[in-house]
Amino acid sequence: MIKLTHLGGEAFILNAELICYVEARPDTFITLTTGERLVVAESMDEVLRRAMAYQQAKHMIPPPAAPLAPAAPASPSSRGP
Repeated sequence: MIKLTHLGGEAFILNAELICYVEARPDTFITLTTGERLVVAESMDEVLRRAMAYQQAKHMIPPPAAPLAPAAPASPSSRGP
């Protein structure tokens, strides 16, 4: 389930399993597997992010690992003779 917002500002919960596809035209339209269409305030990318987070939580799939921080250069005093 993902929390979204109608264009009028009212929040609602959508079963993310029912999402067939999402379009930006420029409002965000969600078409459900039932054929019903919803218009939401969130961007297409935000709907995608929430739906993916839901699937990851449901299947206990870990989120992508954060990129590793670059290694700090060695200081001159730590080098050998």
